[in-house]
Amino acid sequence: MSYTYEYSRPALTVDCVVFGLDQDDLKVLLIQRGLEPFAGQWALPGGFVRIDESPEASARRELQEETGVRDVFLEQLYTFGEPSRDPREHVISIAHYALVNLDDHEIRAATDARQAGWFAIDDVPTLAFDHGTILKMAHDRLCGKVRYQPIGFELLPDKFALRQLQNLYEKVLDRQIDKRNFRKKILSMGILQELDEVETDVSHRAARLYRFDKGKYNDMFKNGFNFEI
Repeated sequence: MSYTYEYSRPALTVDCVVFGLDQDDLKVLLIQRGLEPFAGQWALPGGFVRIDESPEASARRELQEETGVRDVFLEQLYTFGEPSRDPREHVISIAHYALVNLDDHEIRAATDARQAGWFAIDDVPTLAFDHGTILKMAHDRLCGKVRYQPIGFELLPDKFALRQLQNLYEKVLDRQIDKRNFRKKILSMGILQELDEVETDVSHRAARLYRFDKGKYNDMFKNGFNFEI
């Protein structure tokens, strides 16, 4: 059945803030726009929601189409609806943020993106639309949430050294953490599985590897466990 609406309606889009981590920096994935408005300018991956899509399905599709990223941790962030945010028309964007392990994804630009690349969070160029505002909100959300939910493990490989885990929190929170106290606290939580493996192909002394035990964490959470860094 078709309907006729009395009032005009704004368009709906999604924008995705994708965070990754390496030894040096917390990074964000950007695309260079191939179309107007803001052709040639860097922006967050995203696009218009199709008539038969949910916002999350649209966000995942746009990520895969524009950057090649797929099967990632993704959460809704906020709705941005300022009428002047898009010069074409009134466009409402439902923003999402995603966390990925850099080594698991080969980035490639496609569809209306000229290029796709990782930028250090402190070295982001001026972004199209209101994407700078969206990025700041996503970064603030990550900095807060990573301290009371174990979402940070999404930025790490499946097997990691405690040094890598500490580096994660130091880069996300942008501050130094005492090594001894951090290791004592994280190990006392009982949510890491110590593996009978060590690092390979490293220039320093090979460290023991661990894995986040998500099943155990979920069971502990149901019983009132409070994760806090």
